[in-house]
Amino acid sequence: MTTSENPQIRALRRWDEHGAPWRVLERTATRVTVSLETCDDGTEVDRLTSSDPEFLALVARLSRAKEENGS
Repeated sequence: MTTSENPQIRALRRWDEHGAPWRVLERTATRVTVSLETCDDGTEVDRLTSSDPEFLALVARLSRAKEENGS
């Protein structure tokens, strides 16, 4: 991880690495909004929105991994 990395990328990676739930609320070809949620009842803690192509690619990769794992 570099210090110049998008803060939304850092946040989503950290959230996902700790096994906390998140879900895509809105996705277009150029923008995505993700909800970061609590483990116990799914309450939204934060919302990340970005048009950064790296963030979009990360969300796509993590979403595929969740689907493959049945999460």
